[in-house]
Amino acid sequence: MEMIADDYDTRAILRPLVFRLHENVPAIVREVLLERGWTEFDKKEQDDADWNLYWRNSPFRMTDHHSIKPWQRLNHYPEAVRITRKDYLARHLKRMKGAYGSALYEFSPVAFIMPNDYVKFITEYSKERQSVGRRPSYWICKPVDLSRGRGILIFQDIKDLVYDCAVIVQKYISNPLLISGYKLDLRLYVCVTSFCPLTIYTYEEGLVRFATEKFDLSSLDNVYAHLTNTSINKYGASYKKYKEGIGRGCKWTFSKFRSYLRIFGVDDVLLWQKINNIVILTLLAVTPLPVASNCFELFGFDILIDDKFKPWLLEVNYNPALCLDCSIDDTVKRKLLHDIVELLNYKQIDAFRQNQVAGIKVEGRRMPWSTAGESATQETPGLLTCRKVAKCASAPSVQPALQAARGSVCKVATPSKKISRAHPRKTLTSQLRERMNMPKIPSQGKAEAKNKQLSGAGRSPHKSAQLSHWFPTPDFYNYEFTTRPYFLSDKDQRPIPRVGDFVLIFPFNEAALQASRDGTDVKSIIKEINKLVSKQLISKKQNTKKRVGYLTSV
Repeated sequence: MEMIADDYDTRAILRPLVFRLHENVPAIVREVLLERGWTEFDKKEQDDADWNLYWRNSPFRMTDHHSIKPWQRLNHYPEAVRITRKDYLARHLKRMKGAYGSALYEFSPVAFIMPNDYVKFITEYSKERQSVGRRPSYWICKPVDLSRGRGILIFQDIKDLVYDCAVIVQKYISNPLLISGYKLDLRLYVCVTSFCPLTIYTYEEGLVRFATEKFDLSSLDNVYAHLTNTSINKYGASYKKYKEGIGRGCKWTFSKFRSYLRIFGVDDVLLWQKINNIVILTLLAVTPLPVASNCFELFGFDILIDDKFKPWLLEVNYNPALCLDCSIDDTVKRKLLHDIVELLNYKQIDAFRQNQVAGIKVEGRRMPWSTAGESATQETPGLLTCRKVAKCASAPSVQPALQAARGSVCKVATPSKKISRAHPRKTLTSQLRERMNMPKIPSQGKAEAKNKQLSGAGRSPHKSAQLSHWFPTPDFYNYEFTTRPYFLSDKDQRPIPRVGDFVLIFPFNEAALQASRDGTDVKSIIKEINKLVSKQLISKKQNTKKRVGYLTSV
């Protein structure tokens, strides 16, 4: 049975959660965490491990992942850059298209990586030019490792193609969906809490980004008509002007976009289903990544919709911009960060950040309700252990001690049944706020609280057959990986289906769940996605082109 800190007076020992920021982290990250009652890490005053969340713009070292503690989270997954560099993404999608067919992986424009694919590009370019009655394609050239629209070139004649670094050349989507003549794309936020087992959340709110001048294929060098990057358009002459149908600035929220589509009878549910498919199929292309616990990755997927209402993947962004250029940014990104913290699923025990509570060391004794054998592990899901390590009962583990602290600090430990509550369970943040607003308890009470003896918990040498399937294999690492995945529900040991505006899109059914437990069975998952696509095609026939044409003229 799991005893939680809500069942006793925590005022004497409750401590705030601690965040640690690397240089150049956007200011809004600090603001949101302070709003939630967190405190900032001080390396001069605190131990190296005395923090709960470490946020940085650059990747962490593998040693940082190896030494992660149960109460800590890192904001990057190892090797996530595999899909955020444009050339890497193109190679992975090309490989998946070859392995599983172009029917599923037709959401990315034809791509050539220069200079290696120059001959292939010339062949394709010449073939199109020589085709009778076929209009020559437009092409877009992007540096493989730059963001924010830097170095982008759009051309139709090959003599205009000039580059001095590694670039990717793709067919330019020349028939984008327009609203009042303005091009747009979607910035979709995607949070991956684990690549093994693969666990993907998309954020229901997001940003619709507009070009600030009307789309015109006769002026390919006009970046304000062809690029939707805010970092470019905010310097345009029309940025602050009122634009008919769009308004001032260059952004909408997804909510406004959905409302706009529904006015014209567009089936936006089908659109988001297709976009979710793109996200899942893209992330499948880079599995497996090295096993790592207690980390997550926030991606920015850029999706363009064409005039036939087909979504296209443009690129995947590492460290999507969190700067605030307008009030819409503040609305979306501040809530996004609050929901990310909720998704990280911190427990009361995580605030202690060590193997002791209130200065008293936790002894390595077994919980009174934990008996040796299979049942002990089943009743204490927090003690999830790696299958290959679980055979060694003497292996050290921080998590059992923390679990013991959670249960032993309760005034009464009743192993047979849960304590009923008349009110909802309070969050750590709400308890911190209450503590700040309540009078201090007498020093004698503090002393009594500190003098409470804490009983430890031994680790069961047995494993739970039900939970072990969720736990990733440790073959990638040579250390003991014993922390229970933070993104699993305490109730059923499955990913939490919704947290704030984050919605779980993978695993999306029981078969996908089974296929992602012990490694990632991509073939089985692709089979399930094909079933979904078949259902969506039936739905599409019933809702074909429902007044979509009006969008371009209104």
